[in-house]
Amino acid sequence: MSFGTPLRLWLLLLIPLLALAYILVQQRRRKFAISFSNLPLLSQVAPRQGAWRKHVSAALFLLLLGVLIFGFANPTAPVKVPRERATITVAIDVSLSMMATDVRPSRFEAAKASAKAFIKSLPPRFNVGVIAFAGNASVVASPSANRADAIASVDTLNLDRRTAIGEAVFACLQSIRSFDAGNGDDPPPAHIVLLSDGDNTYGRSISEAIDAANTANVPVSTIAFGTPYGTVTIEGETTTVDVNKPELRRLAVSTQGKAYEAEDSGELSEVYRNIGTSLGYRLEDRDISGRFLGAGLILIILSGGLSLLWFSRLP
Repeated sequence: MSFGTPLRLWLLLLIPLLALAYILVQQRRRKFAISFSNLPLLSQVAPRQGAWRKHVSAALFLLLLGVLIFGFANPTAPVKVPRERATITVAIDVSLSMMATDVRPSRFEAAKASAKAFIKSLPPRFNVGVIAFAGNASVVASPSANRADAIASVDTLNLDRRTAIGEAVFACLQSIRSFDAGNGDDPPPAHIVLLSDGDNTYGRSISEAIDAANTANVPVSTIAFGTPYGTVTIEGETTTVDVNKPELRRLAVSTQGKAYEAEDSGELSEVYRNIGTSLGYRLEDRDISGRFLGAGLILIILSGGLSLLWFSRLP
């Protein structure tokens, strides 16, 4: 939370001053009451029963004053606001390691199913493109609001050798630039969602991809997909295919994206839902003084009600 007019918070100094004044007044009254030598008369002037109620009323008043001062300082807080539009590019690893069946029915099939569900879940005004990458990266669906084309493109994907994660990021950025060129001077915000189960084995490095994404101001969220126990058999030779989670996390964190891990198809679907939620909203500072005014109104009602109940008068 922040404040549009923070200098007004200096008024909070009134609260300890008023509290001190209240204490001094109570002490003065006590001394005045003790000056009476007639004890029965003293009990009538300063009865002990119900004295705490006066303190409750005073505390409620000071609390009310603090709440109203906070509201007077124009408080603001980040609020989730639905995005009206954005360009999302989904980059899917189609290297041979995706044949591994440690994620049922296979990494590749689970990835395609979840990618299609993710595309369907995005807000209608979002533009979605699909990139496939193995030894190189290619656009299989240019960014558009046509969900059917993007989903159909996922079904056309085929596996190939090598893994070029850096090239995938560059292909996504080029696809986004080509789309933005037709949007005049106000292109929508963009985001890359990259799913991979392997290491960068070909093409430009991840460090180069990070620099390019930061220059374009396009975050890259990554999904490290698979378990440490996946294996594939290629030309009769069985090989373990682990996931390079630290490198994928570095790509995400260095570009202001988010890094996720998914070791089964159900978890992958949840990851996609989380990404869709974060992309569908932006944080925007909004005035929340109404919350403090509402709290102040409740305190006024509470204070007035207790005063009427206990003392038969308003404070």
